[in-house]
Amino acid sequence: MSDEDEGGSLYVLTAVLLTPAQFPSILGDDFPEACSLLGVPPVAAGYGLVLGQDEEGARWTVVVDDVSLVAMAIASWDCGMEYDLSPDERSIVVSLAGWPLDLSVAAAGIPEPHDPEQGADGTGRVPLTPPSAEAWGAAQRRMGADQIARQWSEWSERVATDGGAAAASHPGLARALKEALGYTQSPPPPGRVRSSFAGEETRTLRVDGPGWSLVARTGGAAFVLLDEEPGEVLPVPAEGDAELPELSRLLAALDRVAVRPA
Repeated sequence: MSDEDEGGSLYVLTAVLLTPAQFPSILGDDFPEACSLLGVPPVAAGYGLVLGQDEEGARWTVVVDDVSLVAMAIASWDCGMEYDLSPDERSIVVSLAGWPLDLSVAAAGIPEPHDPEQGADGTGRVPLTPPSAEAWGAAQRRMGADQIARQWSEWSERVATDGGAAAASHPGLARALKEALGYTQSPPPPGRVRSSFAGEETRTLRVDGPGWSLVARTGGAAFVLLDEEPGEVLPVPAEGDAELPELSRLLAALDRVAVRPA
């Protein structure tokens, strides 16, 4: 595709969606926060993020408003089909130096991936970079929740083994569950509660808040990760108490207010 800001070509490596229902959680706890990181307004229709390299090998993230085109490309690639993702220049919202995600691939026949100089994209910003894997913070916490969602069978078996009793009285866990319950009573920013298909009559829930992330399956188990507990995964007890409903009721209520992919 053509890079509007640079006037050259962009060799596309991958693309992701940035919508209220589906965005890289590495970017933020909700859709507006993810948009803010990229410097674009949180429009309801969302965006597509096209990641690639220019002819010099420099990393670029191109934000486009042609969401359906990017979604079609992703669906084709997921099915093992080729798809030439070449958005019209008029659909380009902004071209940002760097990649916010860690990619292990590179375009053939051009220099190795590297960041352009600061300000090369005209924004004056330092190039986008993925968060460090050596630290623990909000981005790593959200990435951890995503990993649990991908490895659900393994993690749900752990709950079946120990029941999650050890985490029942953790104050951070209780705080996260109370804030999650609050989302069912007062709508949070778009994307704080997301629901995706996980099987017949089953949904995967991803819920984020200040300092915590929850990942769950409706009718099943749930886990919470906290900023103050690096690398720890806290199983959510199935029983409720005087302030919180039982887990199955909480998850059902969250699924009712969640945004879902179109």
